[in-house]
Amino acid sequence: MFKSLRHPALVLVFFCGITASGPVFAQKDVSQPSNTFSLEDCIRIALETNPQIKQSEITVQTNGNTYAQSKWQRWPSVNFSASQGFRSGRNIDPFTNQFVQQNVSSNNYQLGGQVTLFSGFQISNNIKFNNANYQASARDLEATRNDIMLNVALSYLQVITNEELIEVARRQVEASQLQVDRTAKLVEAGTLAESNLLDLKAQLANDELTLVNAENNLETAKLNLKQYMNMPGSEVINVVKIPVKDPTLQAYDATIQEIYETALSNLPQMKAANLRIEASKINVDLAKGAGMPTLTLNGGIYTAFSSAAPKQRFVGDGSGSSTIDVISQTDYVMVNNQKLPLVQRVTTPNGTLQNFRYFNQLDFNRNSAINLNLSVPIFSNFRTKYNVANAKLQQKTYEYQAQQVQLTIRKNVEQAYIDMTNAAKRYSATANQVRALQETFRVSQVRFDVGAINSVEYNIAKANLDRANGNLVQTKYDYVFRTKILDFYMNRPLSDF
Repeated sequence: MFKSLRHPALVLVFFCGITASGPVFAQKDVSQPSNTFSLEDCIRIALETNPQIKQSEITVQTNGNTYAQSKWQRWPSVNFSASQGFRSGRNIDPFTNQFVQQNVSSNNYQLGGQVTLFSGFQISNNIKFNNANYQASARDLEATRNDIMLNVALSYLQVITNEELIEVARRQVEASQLQVDRTAKLVEAGTLAESNLLDLKAQLANDELTLVNAENNLETAKLNLKQYMNMPGSEVINVVKIPVKDPTLQAYDATIQEIYETALSNLPQMKAANLRIEASKINVDLAKGAGMPTLTLNGGIYTAFSSAAPKQRFVGDGSGSSTIDVISQTDYVMVNNQKLPLVQRVTTPNGTLQNFRYFNQLDFNRNSAINLNLSVPIFSNFRTKYNVANAKLQQKTYEYQAQQVQLTIRKNVEQAYIDMTNAAKRYSATANQVRALQETFRVSQVRFDVGAINSVEYNIAKANLDRANGNLVQTKYDYVFRTKILDFYMNRPLSDF
């Protein structure tokens, strides 16, 4: 029955309070046996272990990180750099910019920053674009979770349906067995011919085969459920049976158009399609922004150290004059093949000659700069033009995809409404058939007991009733299920039965 559904993904979780806006699941009831699961348990386990959902969650997290990082593009970027250099031979002293004939060790430090003042609105548009992608991926995750829940619900429903069919088949076997036992006594008493007993035993064998087939179908349904829950097929599980009342055949309280409009505004796949259209429109603005001027502001603080710099320097501090001998670091004379540095006697008025250490030199060499840069693209081989054209084509693609999603939703809603109507008719007709066949079988049993009909006619009446009872179980669940599909589209809680 259920394999004939036109859209299996719409098999909603209709045995628990789940709406299209999202499910809320409780932990497993500790009062239940360890191998017994409710529908909420099955869905929770499937959602926790399904790798497709894990991949979608990673995609959402990645897009969320991209969106968060793009917002920081409004802020300046700051960086620090440092370098250590060694030179030998004839070099330029980085402190005096003069040539020296000696080994020089130097350090350079730089702290700089840059901020974009204008870039064709690309920063703000990129934030909007990443936000739309992030929201769309979140809707995709919601749709994926819905698909998993719906498939789990269908498997759960098949388990319950087959369990009820087993009960029907078991009652048929018990009734056939009682009739065989009764007929055997009548045959022994010579009241009935032995052929009647043989016919009833054949009917009993058919009923037992029907029971075996129902049990096999139950195991298959449980296997499908365990696979969605990522459980080993050898593990024994039972499900909590949810009593489903016999439905009252009443007209659905919403029209097809009302159901369609509600579904259109609530289904996550429609929201995701609209968000991607929004992102594609922003992407067109991003492509246009690449052809606009860019204005940036940058600045920095710089300093350096050189080992060739003098170790002392004069500092005017008003302390009075003094005479000191200054030994030159670069000038010298040759006496007897020896380099003798020149000594200059210097009178330092109102100051002193102080040591010029590492940090003193860094402080002395400190300088800063600030720059305003304007970049105007004049010709870029028509790159911007064709990027804009491709972005517009991408926008058209997403618009057509949204139209396809919209058409699919309308098709599914209309099909679900028709399926619900047809299921109601089948259930009503089957219920009437069961009532008629029950009376027919009652009369046949009375007539068979008094010998008015033979065992063949009796078996035909019983087989017809058995078949109708099985069909009634299936049509009941089919009708309830298809009604809950419409409730799903209407964004209603689906826990009432």
